[in-house]
Amino acid sequence: MNNYETVFILTPVLSDAQMKEAVDKFKTILTNEGATIVNEENWGLRKLAYPIQKKSTGFYAFLEFEADPAVISKLEVNFRRDERVIRFLTFRQDKFAHEYAQKRRNLKSSKKTEEVKEN
Repeated sequence: MNNYETVFILTPVLSDAQMKEAVDKFKTILTNEGATIVNEENWGLRKLAYPIQKKSTGFYAFLEFEADPAVISKLEVNFRRDERVIRFLTFRQDKFAHEYAQKRRNLKSSKKTEEVKEN
């Protein structure tokens, strides 16, 4: 099992419910293939660095997961088939990127617990 990160951009014409449905679709594909989702982040609507398909914004979604290499090809085929996906990038984390991602998650979770304690 390798550690992977994938970031994909969805078209900005989607509603929030449609965007969440698309993200859930890809999470389901991963879990059905035996992958374990470690982290999920919704980065929201952001401006693109350059226009893609005449669109200047898009919904960014980030998934971090553990999976076998064969799962990646199935995931990317589904990215290509889905017309809601503008761009995607999936890469395998090396040991340094994996350690950094763990530290980042721990830092984020500690900030959330501090905010809850303050309220």
